[in-house]
Amino acid sequence: MVDSSARVITDRLGARLGQQVLIENRGGAAGNVGHDFVAKAAPDGYTLLVAFDGTMAINPHIYKKMNWDPFKDFTPVTKLNDATLLLVAHPSFPYNNLRELIANAKQAGRLPFGTAGTASTQHVAGELLKQRTGLDLVHVPYKGGGPAIADVVGGQLTLSYTAIAGGSSFVKAGKLKALGVSSLQRSAALPDVPTFIESGVPGFAVDSWIALFAPAGTPRSIVDRLQRDVAAVLAQPEVRERYAALGLLPGGGAPEQLAAQMKEDYTRWEKVIREAGIKIE
Repeated sequence: MVDSSARVITDRLGARLGQQVLIENRGGAAGNVGHDFVAKAAPDGYTLLVAFDGTMAINPHIYKKMNWDPFKDFTPVTKLNDATLLLVAHPSFPYNNLRELIANAKQAGRLPFGTAGTASTQHVAGELLKQRTGLDLVHVPYKGGGPAIADVVGGQLTLSYTAIAGGSSFVKAGKLKALGVSSLQRSAALPDVPTFIESGVPGFAVDSWIALFAPAGTPRSIVDRLQRDVAAVLAQPEVRERYAALGLLPGGGAPEQLAAQMKEDYTRWEKVIREAGIKIE
């Protein structure tokens, strides 16, 4: 999703900047390799990082040795988008929404929930839901959100906590039951599905975000130029339509807004990960 998010805007951003914008995928160690490369790049605005909340706010609490620091080595530029997260179950699941499930937590018993993998945003958000509600949720990691959804559709798995882009089509087709979205507001993709907050979990708002960062020390004038141009691109109807098709909400806010959200998520997930004992094997 990080790669797809970036490719939606690169050509249009390049047109505004007056030069070609190229994407270079540097995989490895759950994103740590690419982050390390950008952290060591010259702070001149020519080498940037497209990252998501998992690498910036979760990885530092999971990996004991990292060659970069999310706060010391990067300058926030702007958020590209938010991905709404969705809790789904098989249509035969006896509870119709999260409120009913919480009210019958004891009767429901142990509930395996699948996600895209250990230490994914969905995983730590599921652990937070467990801590906040008392539900007996047991994490089942998959290699991607698709296989987890497939097992819920097939009845082999009780629940899946996934991005709305991966589950909404199955909900609309009647192959999955949507129990709730964990965004601050209801999703336009599934407007009848209540939020976790509406379902009786006060203050529970978790989206997965993707954002643009520059190496630390990048001049503010360059950061501001990049932020303005990205915001202008994100405001274009074609871009908004393509993001909507991916289940994403466009961002474009100021660097300070991104910095504040990163700090908030970093602090929140540190506590959740510690209490849940999440580790990478």
